[in-house]
Amino acid sequence: MKQPRFMLAAPSSGSGKTMITCGILQILKNRGYRVSSFKCGPDYIDPMFHTKVLGTISRNLDTFFTGEEMTRCLFAKTAQQTDLSVIEGVMGYYDGLGGIRTKASSYDLARVTDTPVILIVNAKGMSLSILAQIKGFLDYQKDSKIKGVILNQTSEMTCRMLTPKIESELGICVFGYVPKIADWHLESRHLGLVLPDEISDLREQMQRLADILEKTLDIESILQMAEGAKEMEDDMPKSLKQLFADPHVQKIRTQRPQIAVAKDEAFCFLYEDNLKLLEELGAEITFFSPLHNAKVPENADGLLLPGGYPELFAAGLSENSEMLASIRSCEKKAIPILAECGGFMYLHQEMQDMEGKTYPMAGVINAVAYRTEKLGRFGYITLDLNEEQAEARNIWQQGFPVRAHEFHYFDSTDPGSACLAKKPAGKRSWSCSYAKDGSLMGFPHLYYYSNPMFAFRFLENCMAKKLEREKVS
Repeated sequence: MKQPRFMLAAPSSGSGKTMITCGILQILKNRGYRVSSFKCGPDYIDPMFHTKVLGTISRNLDTFFTGEEMTRCLFAKTAQQTDLSVIEGVMGYYDGLGGIRTKASSYDLARVTDTPVILIVNAKGMSLSILAQIKGFLDYQKDSKIKGVILNQTSEMTCRMLTPKIESELGICVFGYVPKIADWHLESRHLGLVLPDEISDLREQMQRLADILEKTLDIESILQMAEGAKEMEDDMPKSLKQLFADPHVQKIRTQRPQIAVAKDEAFCFLYEDNLKLLEELGAEITFFSPLHNAKVPENADGLLLPGGYPELFAAGLSENSEMLASIRSCEKKAIPILAECGGFMYLHQEMQDMEGKTYPMAGVINAVAYRTEKLGRFGYITLDLNEEQAEARNIWQQGFPVRAHEFHYFDSTDPGSACLAKKPAGKRSWSCSYAKDGSLMGFPHLYYYSNPMFAFRFLENCMAKKLEREKVS
């Protein structure tokens, strides 16, 4: 597949990647390009900013979750519908699993997708020394994929002075600079940036940023570099082809299971490709709001309660007693539930808010979700059912293991023990989650394409439970 593309990466977190990515996306949109955007890694919030700018949903690409072949396939499915693709990197360019490997780093994704990279380098307080830093990144891997740099937090004069030195001595392009912009910053909270919908003048800020970057960046040269990106293999993995062709999948597609997905201010951490996989396997997705609606959609065959910030909306969630009763009713009817992190907390008997005040919740999980002072069980994991879970293993069959990640400042008095979570780097592991009646409820955020059979088994469980209910009635 021939697809113009480039990645914006940086030596470290806090280097301005998201801000500059959004500014460039706004420029490309202003110029009339159809742009697809991606975020390297599992982060939910940065893609929301891309989505707000473009008006089309941004997606995640993660080589830990999906490996090389599936990652290329997922990129191509979205990219081929657009003129140009922009990928925002994560953390420092080479920072990968466990902080000691390049696997799952921005570099790894650039390598797998053969994408040219622009390194955003903070030039504040530096001049010639910045060449040593850039050279280190160029030399660390034989094919670093780095084709140029953007100098951040610097002046036009400094950029003009350094550009010939960088280009002649290092053999890469300087695509311009980003000045220090007064009164422009994205606020953060405990899980990262605030959500874009919370910034009332975000569109105006993005347009202002784009107007500045149009003057300080060489957009034409960036586009020329993107056009020169090599052709990329984009074949669908054999295992996915076989799954889509399976007669059991064809049966599910004719049954059209109705999956109700919680989506509002409290529950917004959703991977778009998770939903798309459910749809490709035959599901019809309906969104509802635990905050604002009275009940779960009546025709729901399955429930998806994603993560988000329920702790910020604990009072409102608790006051919506009709919705809480509707959630309990779904569980009593054995309607399968996938609940992740914040959605899992919502199912608890009680949940604390950010101030430590406790509120009644759905009561599906007989435990209390409470705030801690530090991140709990942070990072990538591989999730599998524990050996003693014979009934769950029979229900899910090849649906496990599935890859996931955890990132939360809350914990539970009983986080469950149906699954074993293993860190990919190191020997750490722990028990977690509840698995019964085709449901899976716990802190891990799952990525279905890491094992598409997981998504299929969930839909199959939904239809099996529906058939059981119909027989009883």
